[in-house]
Amino acid sequence: MNPETIRHIVEFVIGIVVLLGALVSVISVFGIIRLPDVYLRSHAATKSATLGVLLILLGGFLYFWIFEHHISIKLLLGIVFVFITSPVAGHLNARAAYRSGVSLWKGSVRDDLKEDLKRERQESRGV
Repeated sequence: MNPETIRHIVEFVIGIVVLLGALVSVISVFGIIRLPDVYLRSHAATKSATLGVLLILLGGFLYFWIFEHHISIKLLLGIVFVFITSPVAGHLNARAAYRSGVSLWKGSVRDDLKEDLKRERQESRGV
């Protein structure tokens, strides 16, 4: 294979990675809009959107690394920080919503934290 063909194949693969990231992000937006409660929306926002952003950043990193011969520390840091902070922020938002009394969706069949929160509140009151 000649170098020009290899370049086109790599460009195509990077384009697919970026396009896949955009598609996952769009699906995440539909999840945020359509899901019934804050906990399910939080799941859509943290899992899908994180994957979408990571794929887009990865595509940009690969492009600069392969074609510009430049390793972008900014893109690497962006990938690391999004990977770490987005799921943690989603967890903390859901936890804050649960502790402040935001109700679960009426179709929810299980609430594993109900008894733990009840016991924790009783202990904090000194009962």
